[in-house]
Amino acid sequence: METRRLELLLDAVADYAIYMLDPDGFITSWNVGAERVKGYQAVEIIGQHFSRFFTPEVRSNGLPEKILEQARTHGRHEAEGWRVRKDGSRFCANAICQPVLDDQGALVGFAKVTRDITERVQAQHAILETERRFRILVEGVLDYAIYMLDPSGMITNWNKGAERLKGYSADEIIGQHFSKFYTKEDRNSGLPIHVLETAAREGRYEAEGWRVRKDGSRFWASVVMDTIRDEAGSLVGFAKVTRDITERRIALE
Repeated sequence: METRRLELLLDAVADYAIYMLDPDGFITSWNVGAERVKGYQAVEIIGQHFSRFFTPEVRSNGLPEKILEQARTHGRHEAEGWRVRKDGSRFCANAICQPVLDDQGALVGFAKVTRDITERVQAQHAILETERRFRILVEGVLDYAIYMLDPSGMITNWNKGAERLKGYSADEIIGQHFSKFYTKEDRNSGLPIHVLETAAREGRYEAEGWRVRKDGSRFWASVVMDTIRDEAGSLVGFAKVTRDITERRIALE
């Protein structure tokens, strides 16, 4: 009775391929989730070796055998990788393999649980690609200093425009406090701290004023600072964009 209930439970799990292997890796059971994920019906796949779910490249490297060996010796194997469905299409899987022992501790087979995580992996890749393109975009902007600060005002990254505008290379400036771009008068009056506090409180700070380059020369800057918050709403830093508008100011005088 208990075995029948377990079978019903496993067949009700449609999002996970749950099946058993004998000690040599041949499939001995197959749930509805396995049929859905891998495309084989039970009558087609029971008795076949589980290595058929792996790509040819992986099979040639002996990974299926290594999985069984690690599960046998360490009690568990878990990994992510590409697997192959009946129709030849590939999906990214999170797969767990655990040994099944009898009452005397002898190996009688393996329990396999596989989940299709293709959508999650694709979403992660899309995010990484977006970030990569954004970095390329930011690095390609030479007329604007675009960089980030941590919550205390320490510089955490630096684009080519910032190097061109302020004179510091990334190696020289990352880890320094952004207040070093301000005039001595503004630092003494506490303006950098006011900028951080205003941006943190209101979400944005925008102003114009004198800033100082590495060589000590001054330029009139248009500055925008926006807060960066995580999903929980906690402040994780600031995004800074600075533009040299000295020529425009001179023209207006």
